[in-house]
Amino acid sequence: MVPAWLWLLYLSVAQVTLEAEDGHVLWGPQPVLVHVKDENDQVPHFSQSIYRVQLIPFLFLEALDEDEPGTANSDLRFYILNQAPARPSPDMFQLEPRLGALALSPEGSTSLDQDMEGPYQLLVQVKDMGDQASGHQATATIDVSVVENTWVPLDPVHLAENLKVPYPHRIAQVHWSGGDVHYHLESQPPGPFDVDAEGTLYVTKELDRESQAEYLLQVQAQNTRGEDYTEPLELRVVVMDENDNAPVCPLHGSPISIPELSPPGTEVTRLLAEDLDAPGSPNSYIVYRLLSSEPEEGAEGRAFKLDSTSGSVTVGDAALQAGQSILLQVMAADLGGAEGGLSSTCEVTVTITDINDHAPEFTNSQIEPISLPEDAEPGTLVATLTATDADLEPAFRLMDFAIEVEDVEGTFGLDWEPDSSHVQLRLLKNLSYEAASSHKLVVVVRSVAELVGPGPGPGATATVTVLVERVVPPPKLDQESYEASVPVSTPAGSLLLTIQPSDPMSSPLRFSLVNDSEGWLCIKEVSGEVHTARPLQGAQPGDMYTVLVEAQYEDEPTLSASATLVIHFLKAPSSRAPTLNHVPTRHLCTPRQDHGVVISGPSEDPDMAGGHGPYSFALGPNPTVQRDWHLQALNGSHAYLTLALHWVEPREHVVPIVVSHNARMWQLLIRVIVCRCNVEGQCMRKVGRMKGMPTKLSAVGILVGTLMAIGIFLILIFTHLSLARKKDLDQPVDSVPLKAVV
Repeated sequence: MVPAWLWLLYLSVAQVTLEAEDGHVLWGPQPVLVHVKDENDQVPHFSQSIYRVQLIPFLFLEALDEDEPGTANSDLRFYILNQAPARPSPDMFQLEPRLGALALSPEGSTSLDQDMEGPYQLLVQVKDMGDQASGHQATATIDVSVVENTWVPLDPVHLAENLKVPYPHRIAQVHWSGGDVHYHLESQPPGPFDVDAEGTLYVTKELDRESQAEYLLQVQAQNTRGEDYTEPLELRVVVMDENDNAPVCPLHGSPISIPELSPPGTEVTRLLAEDLDAPGSPNSYIVYRLLSSEPEEGAEGRAFKLDSTSGSVTVGDAALQAGQSILLQVMAADLGGAEGGLSSTCEVTVTITDINDHAPEFTNSQIEPISLPEDAEPGTLVATLTATDADLEPAFRLMDFAIEVEDVEGTFGLDWEPDSSHVQLRLLKNLSYEAASSHKLVVVVRSVAELVGPGPGPGATATVTVLVERVVPPPKLDQESYEASVPVSTPAGSLLLTIQPSDPMSSPLRFSLVNDSEGWLCIKEVSGEVHTARPLQGAQPGDMYTVLVEAQYEDEPTLSASATLVIHFLKAPSSRAPTLNHVPTRHLCTPRQDHGVVISGPSEDPDMAGGHGPYSFALGPNPTVQRDWHLQALNGSHAYLTLALHWVEPREHVVPIVVSHNARMWQLLIRVIVCRCNVEGQCMRKVGRMKGMPTKLSAVGILVGTLMAIGIFLILIFTHLSLARKKDLDQPVDSVPLKAVV
């Protein structure tokens, strides 16, 4: 009989072809798969006809059918045909039809008794064709012996860790009552355990409770195919603790710090040492003891205290200083500190952090008086003040400065960098000796951050006294240099120009000339008028003569100013000088009104062609004249002179006018009286003394004489009265007449 049930045939059909009408081959030689249908011609049979087994929870019957697998022909069913003896019940066993698993029935599990019952014999059947009634079948006999069940639960095993015994070391024994058994051991979690063929369980090396405190072992009884006979037995292995682990100090985490001035009892940190021995046992009961601290504690007390049970480190009685770094050595011991326990030394570094408990202070609170000239420029450095702060934290050392007293006008200011301890006192506005000859400044310094701690107090102060030095500026003239043009024939005593100060309200000046080598000029010491001192002999037209004008304060001779005076010499006029049309003396009003003086040119000049203009008119080169007066040409023969300023000093003024014609020049001196005027524009003149009226001096004399006469008369009267009273006092008492009594 061929055991194969599938045949694969390849047939060669080269002569069989299928062609289309156009001759195209549609089908050629192909391999053909032929399926041979199975017939139920095989009888199932047991692997053995007689089974001799002891009573076990399960027995798997084995049968073989060589028909095609997966078909009804090989679909086997198992049945119990007969049980002998049939006591105490005919249904003591049950057989699972599909798997062939033989076991006690529920009734058999409760009623089976080894002492009362003998062996059983079961007749079992195997049939193919599944649940169909037809099919081939075979039978077998099973002898079942009832024996004692030795597959019983195991009690927990307690093993000491680090046990010093030879290994492998026996810890338990299991036994399967049936034969042909193989034992298999599994550990959760995996551990150093094993089981031999006799069911003896071993531990193969030392155990460590800290690595694993408990194991769960499962022992399985299996047949040769690795199938379990029954449920596995469980064995719990408990590892007993030994005091083999010293306390472990906590790892260094974030830095430990405490602010200075923290009150006693403030918790700094809590030591939490770990002991890997059994929790809750004496082996892991830790106590703490403070060994030392660096720096060493002084007589004022302990800087820190330690709770032996909780490991809490708190602030002690001694004062803590900012910036300190204190190293604490703490012993952590197990067994509650008892003898024989294990210990470790833990180190804790505590840093004392700074708080803003110090107000800044000036290094010098009273500054020596500082002198400043009143013309000192704004921005001038007056003084530099330095403040210190005993705090260590840079943020707490930031300072703010302010002026609090005697600077309402903001004459002075402070300048400093945000992170600097130096502040500069600077001048912000111009000083005035007349307004204030001294300034007393109180500079206060405060901490930018809020102060904490007991009694920080107000900000510190420094007093700065600034003395203002009076500065008299040197005199300043109204012009840096002066020029004047004069004919070489100008006589001695002629007014050339007037030198004046730029500020008419300044202190009186005294003028002088320097480098007048020819002696041609002179200057009036008080008025500053420059005149010719003598005839200009030797001067040539077109030449220039330069002298230096110096001006000094009358009360401060050391302060002076100077300016150059350049004299331009002009050609002398002809022997017959041109004449001016008659110009009567005019009075001009100040403040200025709409009045002026008309000036006419020369009427005749034999040196000029025709003796007529046109003429050009200009003010003399004196800057004062050009400032105070205005000259406007009316035509070729006349010009109009008016005041250029709204106010000119009332007095007689001599205004030089330069007249030119055909490169010839003449200087005309026009006298104008400037006076105060009434509303009608009339000049108000001083009134002279009238005839018959006393002068001021005579009036004063008369008044003084009258007062003296009255005084002499009063003196005579008081003298007479005094003498009469003295005579009365010198008489005896008896000579005094008695008054009559009515």
